[in-house]
Amino acid sequence: MENRSHALMTGFFTIFLLIAAILAGMWFNRDRTERVPYVIATTESIPGLNPQASVRYRGLEVGRVDDIHFNPAVAGQIVLNLSVDTETPVTTTTYATLGYQGVTGIAFIQLDDEKTGSPLLKSSKAHLAALPLRQGLLDQLEKRGLVILEKTDQITTKINSLMSDANQKIIIGAFDKVGKTADAYADLPKQLEPALQRIPQLTAKAEQSLAAFSELSGSATRMTNNIDRLATSLQAADGPLGKLTTTIDKVGGNLQDVTSDLTLETLPHVVSMTDEARTSLRAVKRTANALSDRPQGLIFGNSPATPGPGEAGFVAPTK
Repeated sequence: MENRSHALMTGFFTIFLLIAAILAGMWFNRDRTERVPYVIATTESIPGLNPQASVRYRGLEVGRVDDIHFNPAVAGQIVLNLSVDTETPVTTTTYATLGYQGVTGIAFIQLDDEKTGSPLLKSSKAHLAALPLRQGLLDQLEKRGLVILEKTDQITTKINSLMSDANQKIIIGAFDKVGKTADAYADLPKQLEPALQRIPQLTAKAEQSLAAFSELSGSATRMTNNIDRLATSLQAADGPLGKLTTTIDKVGGNLQDVTSDLTLETLPHVVSMTDEARTSLRAVKRTANALSDRPQGLIFGNSPATPGPGEAGFVAPTK
């Protein structure tokens, strides 16, 4: 009996000691750090993120992820509950991204701020403040990679259509024409060689022409000087032009004397003869008018004129 009671007491003591050790371990490992709760609601995928994942602010570990669950009010939305140290400067411009640790693929929450000096974001268990979750580097690379792959596929399709049989024939024909053109350009130096050999001769002829032109310019200069001297001699006071002017003046004086004689002697006679001719013409005109009015007067003679008022034989006309 004593052995059995001793063994029972030993078992109870062992169990009590084990429970005490567990409680002591839990007591000493208890996290006594005071933290501020925040919440993140997102529809983005969060691969590799698990509860108790670390929360870092610009690389410094400042908290952990307390819980991950779906939002029952919004289908497809994931809610993350965070606990962050009180000293962490979470502001109204702070945002979260999803980061990964090395090659292990373990995800964590990375906090960052758009600018410094923004007001602090207050949060409590009664009023949780929400932080926006933006796309991380891997998400951006994934989306951009899909876009790049799509464009690569389009480029490949266009290259395949470009390298079709019909286009290959066209390209080969174009290269053939380029080759023929290159051959034609290769023959140009041979064709231009005779012309190049004639360039020295043309240069010599050009020099001769310039020399002849220089001589012609000298002759023209000398001719110009002779013309100037001739003009000077002609315009001199005792030169030919001066003598010709004197002669013309003398002829003009003689003509003026002749004109004066004609005006004083001959013109009065001419005027007198003109008056007499004008009087004779008037008489002839009156005779012609009289014959036209009374042609019988040429036989019977002119009848006496009809007496006018106040003359003998005047008879007043009656109505």
